[in-house]
Order: sequence, then structure tokens, then C-alpha cells
Amino acid sequence: MYPEGEARIDPSHPRYISLRERELLVAGFKAGVVVPEGLIAHGRGEMFDYLFGEETLPLALTAERAAAAALLTAESPVISVNGNLAALCAEEVVQLAETTGARIEVNLFHWTEERTKSIRALLESKGAKDVLAECPDSFLEGVNHDRGKCHSDGIFSADTVLVPLEDGDRANALVEMGKTVISIDLNPISRTTLFSSISIVDEVMRAMPNLVRFSKELAGDEARAKSIIQSFDNAAALKDMYRLISERFAQLARP
Repeated sequence: MYPEGEARIDPSHPRYISLRERELLVAGFKAGVVVPEGLIAHGRGEMFDYLFGEETLPLALTAERAAAAALLTAESPVISVNGNLAALCAEEVVQLAETTGARIEVNLFHWTEERTKSIRALLESKGAKDVLAECPDSFLEGVNHDRGKCHSDGIFSADTVLVPLEDGDRANALVEMGKTVISIDLNPISRTTLFSSISIVDEVMRAMPNLVRFSKELAGDEARAKSIIQSFDNAAALKDMYRLISERFAQLARP
């Protein structure tokens, strides 16, 4: 999807990447993929990127490598896709699904059958096959809104679920069901980040290509992938992230 007005953005602008993302989301809104609330959510999350210098930190790369390993070694992995993710990273979603053997399932907070159909069509235009979207036949216990809707042969029965741009209560519900939950969230203290099994604190348009790259590097090397998972400590990684943020604020506060 190419956003209207992208040519108006000067690549030399210091906020070029961010502005391009906004154009992609606006194009997604016009196409019926993104809802107005999704535009607000993007801005809310984006502010945290300033804490990280608008770059992927080594800590995030470690989590992304562990996430790729978890998807590759899972028996029934699923990539959960909402409107913002579809608008920003449809091609990467398809590539990651192909590399890891994961199924793709559309899951929305603001649910309509028409919107799920639009997102499925966008993913299929990028090469996705067998996308689970309309007519979900299961519901996650403890999630009292439409994000609890899911497919019995998708998220409901998955052992590992990638949940970019997630709601904390659904992430928690999935963990309570015994699933490995991989999140991508710029907010390092969100409920999603705190509940997840592997918490990627990174901007989604940087994280998704990294997941694709790591999954390709690890494909066919199950022993290495399992070793990466075993050595990854999510709680310790988050503590290191908080320490890094604290140090950055301390540097800014120096006279």
C-alpha cells in the first residue's frame, strides 16, 4: 500500500520515517483497514520511541531473536493482525508467516466483518494464504470485548502467538491459557509488555523486518533456536531496559 501524499514528504526531514508511517496509517484509514482510534494509539505509542533515540536497541534485538526462535520451534504458531499492523507491515507479516509456518489471524478491538474482510484482502494482495478473518467460532475467556473473538483452529488452539500492538487483557488471557505470547509494544511498562512471555520493546516497522531476518537466519537450525530461547530471560531483559531509560534521563538531567 502506498500512501497518498508520500511524495510531499522530504526524505531529508528529520522525522521522515515517522511522517511516512502516519501517511501509511491515513491511507489504511481511507481503505477501511484502520479506525480513528488506531491513529490515536499510534501517536500514544510513538512518544516512547524518543526514549530509545528512535532506534532499535541491542536489548530489543535480543528479544526479537528470541521471538523468531520461539515462532520457528512452535508447533502451532499464529500471527495476530490488527488494522494498524496490516497498514504498516502487511508484507513483513506474510514473509514471517512463510518463514516460520505460522498462520495469520485477523483480530480487532473495533470489530466488523467488513473490516476483517478488508484486512484479509490486503494481506492476500501481499501473498498471504489461508488467512483466518471473518466468522470467528471461539472466544477467549476473560476478554470482555471483541478482541476475545478468535478461530478455534487459529489463536484459540495456538501454542505461540505474536501479538503486535496488543491489548493487555488479551495478552494476559493468552498467557493464562498457557500460550507463549510475543508482544511488540513501544511502551515498556504497558500491561502487554509486562504480561508477555517475550516482550519486544521496539517500533513495529523496525521490529517486523528484524523478526523476518532472524527467522531466516535460524530456519533449519532447531538446536540453535532452542538454545536462544533457553538463554533468554524476559524479566531480566525488561529490568535492563528500565535501567537504560533511567540512565538516559539521568544524562539529560546533568548540568
